[in-house]
Amino acid sequence: MQASFEALQLSPALTAVVHDLGYTQPTPIQIEAIPALLAGRNIIGQSQTGSGKTAAFALPILQGIEVDRRQLQALVICPTRELTAQVGREMRKLGRDHSGLQVLELVGGQPSRPQRDTLERGAHVAIGTPGRLLDHLERGFMKPDSIKTVVLDEADRMLDMGFGDDVRKIIRYLPQNRQTALFSATFPSTIEAMSKEIQQEALRITIETADEDLADIRQLKLCFGTDDKLLTLCWALQSHPHGSALVFCNQKSTVREITKAMSRGAISVDRFDGDLDQFDRDQVLARFRNHSVRILIATDVAGRGLDVEGLDLVINFDLPEQPEVYVHRIGRTGRAGANGVAISMIQNETDRHIEAIEEFTGQPIEILDHSASKSLKLDHLLKQLAEGPKMETILISGGRKDKVRKGDILGALTGEAGGLSGKDIGKIEIQDKLSYVAVSQRVISDAVSCLNAGRIKGKRFRATHVGR
Repeated sequence: MQASFEALQLSPALTAVVHDLGYTQPTPIQIEAIPALLAGRNIIGQSQTGSGKTAAFALPILQGIEVDRRQLQALVICPTRELTAQVGREMRKLGRDHSGLQVLELVGGQPSRPQRDTLERGAHVAIGTPGRLLDHLERGFMKPDSIKTVVLDEADRMLDMGFGDDVRKIIRYLPQNRQTALFSATFPSTIEAMSKEIQQEALRITIETADEDLADIRQLKLCFGTDDKLLTLCWALQSHPHGSALVFCNQKSTVREITKAMSRGAISVDRFDGDLDQFDRDQVLARFRNHSVRILIATDVAGRGLDVEGLDLVINFDLPEQPEVYVHRIGRTGRAGANGVAISMIQNETDRHIEAIEEFTGQPIEILDHSASKSLKLDHLLKQLAEGPKMETILISGGRKDKVRKGDILGALTGEAGGLSGKDIGKIEIQDKLSYVAVSQRVISDAVSCLNAGRIKGKRFRATHVGR
């Protein structure tokens, strides 16, 4: 008999939201972690990326929130801005029936003053990166006395990125009588040491990586040898039809070189790396999530915290040093029962990295024959890949802080004033002060015009076409 959300001691209201969102049964990490967290236990939850860890801690936090008490009651520490945003979206989605729930994201690269103002007005859950969280604590803007639960999400990545000291300083500000949860994809000795420092009697939950975790992903290795590596990449993209593809590189310079070369071929491509400022990061990810950009070239800053529906193809242009990172990368595809393809480019078939990956996953990786590419030219492949996206993105100068909701934007576009068909409207993403909406390429001009001429919730907001 399979476990159900009803059996996890969740409230009927949260169980109803979970089912409304289409989740039929809990994942293994949720089955183990949710009852333990609801019982007040400290835990270390080890499970692979994409296994449902966010809901495993978000649901217990939401169940314990006293919405009538406008004080900070839970803190989630994340290694990156992107993961912070993803956790924030999931928390709000799961807590959508908690009337008055305030979830605040605190990250660098954005003005500190608005964050401080929201903290002063009162928030229930804060999610943020170590540097900005510590800054608010040290300056007295964040009042930690009422925090009941703290979660370190992707704790292994946090320590890998050198945030260990900041995390320890943050923990020292928090009440000693608190619940502490560490969630991690791996369990190195550094995580064990951190647990001993900040947790008492922690329950360790380990969800083993089973073969079926990668069962929906066809893994291939592509030996480029002495051939042009960019040409081989373009052949891989052209020969594996995709709506969306994510290409991983180890260096920011490589990301820029590939993006520049492919942009010359009028391909729907963009880059995502640590050199982008926060506004550009948000914009690129929004366009990739809503399928206005078909191919994203990225460093491992996108390896975690990036959730894209319908991502068909992941390519490792460069192999990562650690096999665990490989699993995180290819785990972006083949999600929620969909099939995906992961291609790793290697210099030769005895590459030590690919051998380490095969040993780590316990799965042989199939060799991809690309002899058909030998006679092709790069310009020819670039022309074949020059298929524009079906959707374009509009940026609206109003968001969650302006009480703008998805239904308001949809109504403005499809109502009497807008007159557009619902089938021309794609993903709508609401952020604090901005919103992104995908619309069919053929109606982009009409959509921008009607939004600028009309009103949303009785207010005028500026709408602009986010071009390539």
